[in-house]
Amino acid sequence: MKNKQILWRGEMTTKATLFRKGLAFLSGGISWLLIFLILPGLLFVGVSFATRGDHGELLWKFTIENYERLMGFSLFGWTPDYLIILWRSVEVAFVTTLVSVILSYPLSFFIASRPAKSRYVWLTLVIVPFWTNMVIRTYAWFYLLSPELPLAKLAIALGFIPEGTPLYPNAIAVYLGMVSVFLPFVTLPLYSSVEKLDWSLVEAAQDLYSSKFRVFRQAILPQTAPGLSVGIILTFVPAMGTFVVPDLLGGAKYMLVGNLIQQQFGSSRDWPFGAAVSLGLMILTMISLQIYSRKGKEIEIL
Repeated sequence: MKNKQILWRGEMTTKATLFRKGLAFLSGGISWLLIFLILPGLLFVGVSFATRGDHGELLWKFTIENYERLMGFSLFGWTPDYLIILWRSVEVAFVTTLVSVILSYPLSFFIASRPAKSRYVWLTLVIVPFWTNMVIRTYAWFYLLSPELPLAKLAIALGFIPEGTPLYPNAIAVYLGMVSVFLPFVTLPLYSSVEKLDWSLVEAAQDLYSSKFRVFRQAILPQTAPGLSVGIILTFVPAMGTFVVPDLLGGAKYMLVGNLIQQQFGSSRDWPFGAAVSLGLMILTMISLQIYSRKGKEIEIL
């Protein structure tokens, strides 16, 4: 029975042969994931339980002190500093994603409403930022937010900042930089859904005297949910761990978890604690995605 012949794509074979062929076909991808993802991940877990030496060397003396420190416990008692950094990272990623989604919807509809020949021009303008390094794009905000340009002059006139002061470093500058970096990650997948929109459903909702909000919620949002989901994931996940934009535009007073990790693997040379923070970020990201996956199903049902 084990060698029972079956017909597969016009060829007589057995289940065992098919299994071996499938395994051989997948062996390249499985090996890649094993070598460059699973094994480094397991090593990372081991490092997070190790100890830092007096000179920054890695000591394989296993302890849970790194995770206790992440939770705020130390020899001097409990402090919420690291938990605040984690929460601030979630907050910045959430606001960045939300603002990007709000801006991407009208932008996607605008591009989709253009003539077919000019759509590629508008899409190219959306993609252009990808052609420049993130560090260079972030440094450009130093010039845009400088005291000599209109944004800072308007803030000075309104009394928000003193004369001759730039609009950085602060939270607003961080959000401006983050949205400018991640906006294309939402716009492109959302545009692909908007372009395929079934307008007959929108017209039917309007004919039934639905409000604009209800038309969007019941006729547009469910149809664009696939592109929206991709855009949210592509934005929220990297925004949780980014450190270039907060470091340059936020300064030392606006540290996120990405900056904390970079600091531990850089100047502090505390690899065990850096690994623990990184794993904490991964767990936090997976929890956030799990919550979104449940809420995303509700959006598709609306």
